[in-house]
Amino acid sequence: MTLDHTQAGPKLPEQTLFSALLTPHRSLSQTGFVVMMTIVAMGSFVAGMIFLMMGAWPVFGFLGLDVLAIYWAFRINFRRAQATEEISITHYELRVRRTSHRGHIVEWVSNPLWVHLDQKIHEEYGIERLYLVSRGRRISIASFLGPDEKLSFVKALSAALQLAKRGPTYNLAT
Repeated sequence: MTLDHTQAGPKLPEQTLFSALLTPHRSLSQTGFVVMMTIVAMGSFVAGMIFLMMGAWPVFGFLGLDVLAIYWAFRINFRRAQATEEISITHYELRVRRTSHRGHIVEWVSNPLWVHLDQKIHEEYGIERLYLVSRGRRISIASFLGPDEKLSFVKALSAALQLAKRGPTYNLAT
């Protein structure tokens, strides 16, 4: 009979206490963008034609550049909306995984026992910034959210951190 001392006990499945996927809010849908760009382009074309008939032909070109600049700015805005931030907590691990709009992934992992939540609060506007602090390292989280959303997020995250700090409960009867 051989004894295996590599495991301290039976492997128990990790229970996810908290999981959130944060994404930037964009109020303009793709359909809304097409409608808005059509209206802007038509308005600029009509105004440009009026200036062209008056003999101010360079204005027509500058109005076209304005339409192009607006289109370019919104395309950048939509591309940046692809960024995400995933935050998950188990009894043994707090994980923050950021994916940039370019697809670059950065992860921060810590034991939830060593993590506390820090807030920068403005008297008038509420919560401005949220930070997870552990062992001298500080990471900003939930920057996509507005002050009211951050307040709700803080309550849920704090409750999950407290639950993780209490430790897992085992039901030995099963």
